[in-house]
Amino acid sequence: MITTVTLNASIDKAYRMGKKIEYGTVMRVAEVRNTAGGKGLNVARVISISGSDVQATGLVGGYNGKYLEFLAEADGIKCVFGHINGETRSCINVLDPVYRSTEFLEPGADVSQLEFERYLKEFPSIIADSDIVTFSGSLPSGISQDAYKRLISIVNKAGKLAILDASGEALRRGIEAFPILVKPNKTEMEDLSKAPIRSFDDVVNCGEKLYKKGIAYVVVSLGNEGALLVCKDGIFQATPPKVNVENTVGCGDSMIAAFAIAFEQKMPSIDALRYAVSVGSAAAVSVNTGEYDLEEQNRIFSQIKIHVIKEGII
Repeated sequence: MITTVTLNASIDKAYRMGKKIEYGTVMRVAEVRNTAGGKGLNVARVISISGSDVQATGLVGGYNGKYLEFLAEADGIKCVFGHINGETRSCINVLDPVYRSTEFLEPGADVSQLEFERYLKEFPSIIADSDIVTFSGSLPSGISQDAYKRLISIVNKAGKLAILDASGEALRRGIEAFPILVKPNKTEMEDLSKAPIRSFDDVVNCGEKLYKKGIAYVVVSLGNEGALLVCKDGIFQATPPKVNVENTVGCGDSMIAAFAIAFEQKMPSIDALRYAVSVGSAAAVSVNTGEYDLEEQNRIFSQIKIHVIKEGII
């Protein structure tokens, strides 16, 4: 089984507009869709669609927290959340014909140190039956930036695999616990290396440096150019075919889900990369965040090109 961790969960509200947004006016929403959100919940939804066993954990609270658990379970996702006194946040994604996607992300309720320490004590039993644990997204206010580091250490001690998709200091500190995979984008790579990335070679060099620090799989998302993978087998780029993009929110989460499944199924590294990029691209075609069509994913998978940049890294 795979466990996804979302410490700053949310009710994700997708507002589909029938016409271009006109700022400073009253706009009527054509369609509303509410989902259990936060990056880890997107990961869980994709894993569930793929047919693998998954459970979602993290921190939720208040009436929104109860609603989030209801929405997740309606999607077939088992919930084992820790509970806080504050109210779970809401995040809004406005989709219109011109601007396409505009997101409004609430910061989330404060989490006390006592609430987090209580969750840490519960965490080993929550992940007991899982082989893979993913950590995704921002940290709520009140939690120390070493939260992911502490949780990943628990995963490693239990002999399981940890995947980390975060940013800023939470990512930097999380890397110190040596998750098996991290997925920074260009901006996050610049932050980690404290140097500008001006070329594809810079991306490759930064990825290789991170690998040599002890991260077994470094995945760098490259937008419509696919993704880069640095691992012991070498450095590879997977490039997908052009697709009709509808919604890019959650595409990175879909890739994380795919890598978790790939690790669970012990796929070879190149197959795992091809699979992850095909799932991420198929998710971009779907109007719904954290969802994709299996037939579309299979079609994309067959058309992905793998470029070998370097074979084998010592």
